[in-house]
Amino acid sequence: MKNVGLITGASSGIGMELAKIHALKGRDLILVARRVDELMKLKIELETAYNVQVEVLPMDLMKENAADSLFQLVQEKNIQVDYLFNNAGLGGYGKFHERDLKKEREMIQLNIIALTELTHLFLPGMVQRKSGKILNTASTAGFLPGPMQSVYFATKAFVVSFTQGVAQEVCNDGVTLTALCPGPVKTEFEKAAGMEGSSLFKSATTAESTARKGYRAMDKGKLIAISDNSLKFALNWVLPFAPRKLVLKMIQNMQTIK
Repeated sequence: MKNVGLITGASSGIGMELAKIHALKGRDLILVARRVDELMKLKIELETAYNVQVEVLPMDLMKENAADSLFQLVQEKNIQVDYLFNNAGLGGYGKFHERDLKKEREMIQLNIIALTELTHLFLPGMVQRKSGKILNTASTAGFLPGPMQSVYFATKAFVVSFTQGVAQEVCNDGVTLTALCPGPVKTEFEKAAGMEGSSLFKSATTAESTARKGYRAMDKGKLIAISDNSLKFALNWVLPFAPRKLVLKMIQNMQTIK
């Protein structure tokens, strides 16, 4: 296999679209997610359409030590990962004190711990080879606190900060890290997070458009890719100068389910 991209959360949404873009460029793939059937369908589609090699490794990254298990499987198959797409993520709606703590732990495990561990496991090989790219799917939520999704917003803030810090550490080693920061995207996330009916997703963009912008930014070695221009303007030039309590109230109102 050559120019291998390992994509977590590859069975749907942004992860699936990233896989299609990677395959379109003639680059091989490792697809990781929980749903085996969906991964196998995607494998057949990509191998047939683009004449690439696709390895399917079903894995639940919400489980402890899953990242280590995934890395060991890749090592046993003697596959070199040149592109790492830490895309798997989980959200959840509701007041923090009313939500199930187990679900919050799972969110932290997937959004932070698994991403951190996979980066730590695959990055040394990239640094040694003086070549490699990592795309971490964060969110514009990573630039703000998020009442009604407090833990989710906080996990994405970690991803944005972590990506930039590590990117600077390896900037002279031929390796780049990019944080993809979309606004609301029409994927299964809306339903899985229990946010159907929220005004936040009324103007959501597509997973295909988001993946395309993120992939392009990764290829160019950009640090941050905010895929929505209007949100980029608001984050840079409006919200930083607004009273914080007003911003918090506005975010809460946007996420309230009607």
